[in-house]
Amino acid sequence: MAGRRRLAALAAVVLLASGLAGCGGGGGTPAVPSGSPTPTSSASTEAAKPSDRSPHGVLVSAQLAMQTARRAKVSYRLGADAGAGPLFWQPKTALQIKRSTPADAEQLIVVDTVAYQGGDAATAARQGGRHWERFSVPPDPDGHREVPYAGLIDLLNPVEALAAATADGVDPRFVGEEKFDDSTVEHYRITTTAERYAAAQTQLTQARRDGLRAALAPGGSISLTVDLWLNDKDQLVRLQRTGSGDSGRADDSILYSDFAGALLSVQAPAEADTVDTGPRTVSPLAR
Repeated sequence: MAGRRRLAALAAVVLLASGLAGCGGGGGTPAVPSGSPTPTSSASTEAAKPSDRSPHGVLVSAQLAMQTARRAKVSYRLGADAGAGPLFWQPKTALQIKRSTPADAEQLIVVDTVAYQGGDAATAARQGGRHWERFSVPPDPDGHREVPYAGLIDLLNPVEALAAATADGVDPRFVGEEKFDDSTVEHYRITTTAERYAAAQTQLTQARRDGLRAALAPGGSISLTVDLWLNDKDQLVRLQRTGSGDSGRADDSILYSDFAGALLSVQAPAEADTVDTGPRTVSPLAR
């Protein structure tokens, strides 16, 4: 009898170990070159509970879902600028955008702290046949080197939008269920300001928060209405920012798809097709 009890206990231990192993993370993230870590949006201090389906609880759950996804394909229109491509927001920043505005055939690639711009005939003509210009942002007095085009990346980052939506003092509300791409999504809305939107990004440097505020409201303050559409996994599939104020009217629209897509990747151009133009200052995205 004692022998059978020992065998039963051993079997239980084996089953428990097998169950824990089955809960481990799955496939990996497409490789991007290593470099200095890029700050990413931190989770809300209030953990989402399965039973908390209040608007705030759902948006906290969405923030955690997008942190878990780490990457997606984005298609955006930010004022007069429009484009599409893969965006990685964790564990490091990577972006590959092909702009869709007729007057701009350039492409943009960001891999951690290095950017590549060009990929078009005009760049090749200007650079003796090479299609890409490589550059970085000059380091600050402490030696920290910022991500190029941080203003654009912060406007596109879905975790930052959800951090603003779940910040203290923000009162989100549920608008209703709607149809989106043959599926049903839940529509939520918050009202905030450019200043509060940027201040919610406590994981960013002050300079980067200032850049985000300036990109949202260049030249003055602005009141923002932020609309968020979530799928049945609480993933953000559409983001819209509209508002008015001293600097005019904001009008941003971003679509997210292919969350954690195994085929999403950001590739640096071939070295032989690249000209190193050295550090340069990249201003916040202008509207």
